[in-house]
Formats: sequence, C-alpha cells, structure tokens
Amino acid sequence: MLNFVECAASQVRLHQRSCNSGENKRCIKTWLPSPPGRFNYWPYFLNRTTDSIAQPKGGVKVREPNLLLILCFVLLFATISGAGCTSQTSGASPPVPVPPSTAVNNAALNGNYAFVFSGLTGNGGVSSVYASVGRFTADGAGNLTNGELDTNTVAGAGAAQTFTGMYSIGNNNRGVMTLNFSSSSAKLAFAMLANGNAQFIEFDASGGAGTIGSGTMEKADTTAYSTARITGDYAFGAAGFDNAYNRAAIEGRFTSNGTGALANADGDVNAYGTDYPMIFTGANYTVSNTATGRGTMRLAFTFGGVPDSMNFVFYVVNSGKLFMLESDPVTTATPLLNGIVVQQQMPEGGFTNASLNGNMVILLTGHSACGTVGGIPKTVVGLLTADSSGALSLTYDENFCSAPHSVTDAAGTYSVAGNGRASITVGGYALVAYLVKPNEVFLFVSDINVLFGAGEPQTAVSFTNTSLTGAYAGMATNPVGYEVTVFCGQFAANGGSMTGTEDIGAPSGPNPGVAFNAIYSISPSPTNGRGVMTVTSGTGGNIVIYMISPTKFVAISQSDPKPAILMFEAKN
Repeated sequence: MLNFVECAASQVRLHQRSCNSGENKRCIKTWLPSPPGRFNYWPYFLNRTTDSIAQPKGGVKVREPNLLLILCFVLLFATISGAGCTSQTSGASPPVPVPPSTAVNNAALNGNYAFVFSGLTGNGGVSSVYASVGRFTADGAGNLTNGELDTNTVAGAGAAQTFTGMYSIGNNNRGVMTLNFSSSSAKLAFAMLANGNAQFIEFDASGGAGTIGSGTMEKADTTAYSTARITGDYAFGAAGFDNAYNRAAIEGRFTSNGTGALANADGDVNAYGTDYPMIFTGANYTVSNTATGRGTMRLAFTFGGVPDSMNFVFYVVNSGKLFMLESDPVTTATPLLNGIVVQQQMPEGGFTNASLNGNMVILLTGHSACGTVGGIPKTVVGLLTADSSGALSLTYDENFCSAPHSVTDAAGTYSVAGNGRASITVGGYALVAYLVKPNEVFLFVSDINVLFGAGEPQTAVSFTNTSLTGAYAGMATNPVGYEVTVFCGQFAANGGSMTGTEDIGAPSGPNPGVAFNAIYSISPSPTNGRGVMTVTSGTGGNIVIYMISPTKFVAISQSDPKPAILMFEAKN
C-alpha cells in the first residue's frame, strides 16, 4: 500500500487535506460501512478550486497539514465489504422502471463482458469513494451468469464476489439490469453501443442514500484469460481518493514478458498536487483465474525517497486491455485508485517528439475549492495541437465553482522520451503524459486539483454541424462528488438539433425516461471541432463540445455547479 504519510515526513510541506486533523477524525468516524453485497465502482472525486487548469490563484487557501507532501494519491475507488454490487441493498429497493418495449432487443447484450465502475456511496449527507471491477456472461435472452465482482471502499474491500442477474433492453437500446448477490442486489441502467459494449450508471439510490456513479461494460476475449497472453508493452493510468477525499493519480508504462514479470517500468504519481517519479524496484502480475479472467498485480517503487507498493486486482478485457482496481485498504496514507491498462503501441526505435503531431482532444477531471468549501468537481476539455518538434498550443474550456472559463491558443512546449513519457508546459502549468500510441495519452496536471484523464487523436477533418449526425449513446463519466448528476441514454442528432431519452441516477432516487432536447453549433474555426449546445430539456444546460471524430465527442456543462465529463459515442 502507498504510505504517503511516511513519505510526507521526509519531504517538504504540502497542501492541506479535505478535513483538518480534528475534522478528519469526525469524517472517518462517520463513514458508514456498505451493506453486504454492494456493487460498487471506481470514482474520481472532489477537487479544489483554482482560477485555471492548474495551480490555484488568488487566495484559495489549500490546507497545510504539517505532514510533508501527503502523497496519498486518492485512489478513485472505495472499498466495501460483503459480496456485491454498487448500491445493493439487503432489503426492499425502490422500483426501477423498465424502458419502453421491454426486452425487444435483449440479443444486443450477448457473450462475456468485463466492466469497471467509478462512483460514490453515501448516507445521510456523508459520502465516500467507491469503485469496482468485474465480469459476467449475458445469454442474449435477458439472463446473466458467471458474474464476479471486486469492490473497494473506505469500509473495506470485497474480493471475487459471485452474482447472477437479469436484464431487459428496449427498442431504443436503453436497458435496465439487476445483479443478484447472496443477500442483496443492485440495479443499473445502461445504453448499448454499436460494437456490443455498453455505458451504464448505478440506478437504485433513494432517499439520500446509496451509490451513484458510472462505468463501461466491454466484450471480453476469454482466450486472453491467461498470464501468457498479457505480453508486450503497456501503458496505465488510474486516479482516486483516500478516506478523507484527498485526490491522487498515477500513470506510467511497463513491459510484460508473458510469465508474470513486468520490466522497464516507469511512472509518475500526482500525490495531492505534487508530481513524483515512481522509481520501480519490482513489478509482477498473474491471471489467477483462467475461467473468469481475474488477476492481480503488484507494483513496488520509491517516490520522494520512500519505498512503497500498490496491489491491484484486474479483469481481462482482452490481451491489450485490463480493468484494474487497487485492493489495498483505503486510509489517509493510501488512496483508492482505479483505472485501466492498455497495450502501448511503441514505434520502431521508440517514441520521439514526432509522436505528438496534429490535434488531440483532452479531457480531465479533478476537484477544487470554492472559497472555503473544498471537494468541488472540476472538469476540463480542450484541443491540444502539437507540431511534432516540441511546440504546442492548447485551447480549452473548464468548469468549476459555477464559473466557466475558456482559454484560446495558449502556447507551450513538450518533450517525449523513448518510453513514451512526455513533459508538457503550457500557460505556466506543468503536465505529465504517457503515450499509448502517437497522439493518444494518459495525462495529469501537476497541481492540487489532480486533474487526470486522457488525450485522444482528433480525426483530420473540418468539423461542422453535419459532422454530428446520427444515433449516439451518452453518459456522465467519473463523478467526483455525490451531488454530480449521472445519466446514460440514447440520443439522435440531425446536424443542428439533438433529441433523446436519458436515465438519471441521483441520491434522491432514479429518474428514468427523461426527455432530452437541445440545439448545437459546431465550427472548424478558430478551434476545429469546438461547438456549443443549448439544452432546453434534460441535463446539461449550456454545454461546450469538442469533436474527436464524427462518431465520438466529449462535452462539459458550463452551467452545472457539479460538472462531469460527458462522453458520447455512435450507437450504430
């Protein structure tokens, strides 16, 4: 487990945590254990406020515990005890309405799946991080078998919990799902994608208690359920919180030999706002269950001169992708991190500055402070343009403290190492990235907001309104606050307006079948693919769009006081 407190003692002073020393005791005492069998998932959460993408400006006083640099990188997943899914309850749960034309499209979900979830669990105004990873088999007729789930939260971890379930998909490709554990159940709402994958949310919180969050289900390749199939170069990224809502993130890369050893490992940790290199002393993995694709991974390293380690459980999606969740107990010294490992496509001879060339859409989530109130969600989306020689420009939009902020063509520089690590400076801020392939990265900002996310290559076309046409599935991703509105749904765009139906999960209770209507405008200039959308019914309000391709775009609300990154992908 990561011992940020020990490291802090050997470093310089750091930023304050979300509670002062007295408050911490109260916060920890009021964390409520999850009911047995909750289906929980991974969370990004609570960020501190700043005037811009990085360091706070103008007087937001960030806490100053005497602990030097608490590197507790807040793992984005909270552990739970017991056997189950996110908001499973042992008693009666509120009814979850079924989409129209029930079960007419159940065949769309068929085969083996792996999933990852990020969220928060709460009760009576107190909330904590929660995350999960797992797998199941869908029969195409509404039944789930061979389910297995790992969870982690402040209350403790739940390992390899078995479940069965049922699901129903309507004619608009919206569905509901129930996961049944030995003494509890959890309900989800989901939206199908064209490739058979799905976006989903927790859909059973009620009366101010339960779990909210979102995740993805992806088709799994069972032939990759072995240690030998995990071979080659990989990049990884994860983020989360500790038990006092301090946020942290890690990213890096390693090479797997297919026998359980991980070599050439390199990484960085943003521990409560300070970037530290991870100096690896050992790393290994194993696919321990070849029937379910469940495995474990251990990373041993030093940061800030202090030796440490992290333990993860993962589920295999395929030989090039793993969904991972930290399994260490969540404390003030060890955050709960949750994320992904993906195959790194390293060019012959290694990466160079030329590996960043052209346009890349970035999306980042963190938390900030508004005045004296901490843990406020912060989101950033933008377009980074690199010239392949070390120079770049960045246009971005961000939302925190109900104060949207836009920056156009901020100049910067970058340097890419052969293993894919990239150092970026722009507008006075420092960022660290690890390349997955040219123009695709894991990315964090070295600031107290611990903004973490990804960058994806933008398709080389001039985007206009007609680029956004057709059917899309959409959801709110990685909520970092219990009050964030999470939704998933199906939408149709015609080149200027969008309609749809969304299912909304909230602590007060599920809200199914909400009508969505909006108008939008997208331009190739001055920022290619940037657009604005005005929502007249449904969630979002005033939205800024960045097109990744005609089949995928990301967005943030400029009017939502508790924003999340919104992700939309083509449904057909």
